[in-house]
Amino acid sequence: MTSITNRNYFELFRLEPRFQLDLRLLDTGYKELQGRVHPDRAVHLGDAERRLSLQWATFANEAYRTLKRPLDRARYLLGLRGVDTQEETLTALPQEFLLEQMEWREQLQEAAMNRDVEELKRLERQVQGELKGLLERLGTLLDVEHCYEPAAALVRQMQFLDKLSAKISDACEALEH
Repeated sequence: MTSITNRNYFELFRLEPRFQLDLRLLDTGYKELQGRVHPDRAVHLGDAERRLSLQWATFANEAYRTLKRPLDRARYLLGLRGVDTQEETLTALPQEFLLEQMEWREQLQEAAMNRDVEELKRLERQVQGELKGLLERLGTLLDVEHCYEPAAALVRQMQFLDKLSAKISDACEALEH
């Protein structure tokens, strides 16, 4: 096993650094790598080799989780390109987007108060549809147009939608139990 520090997540799984990934190839690469570096395979080795095996397995798990999730994959790709998404510091978003967010959050509150699971599911489908469209646009910005600053702005918007989607799911789950 060689050093971990000089590897990026895409290289680790022998994938081209792109937003649009064949997730089957990612899964295959992950399973193959885990077969080589899993700590259980190093039990007969010395302490240093076992530690290195554990480091590789941990790195592989982190890389896999990052590349598996589209929003995390976009953040990682942008980071490789030297672009910080500035999600913590740059909170200015288009007014139209913010108004839509406020409207959806009001709908979420009202549906949850009224215990209207069907309305929550409708809202969830609507938000998921919006996320899907943004994901497609993000793929184009990153893989085709190589426009990284607009992609970072899109990641910031998607973060809001991702959180809203989680809140809707939580509300549905709470009402269904």
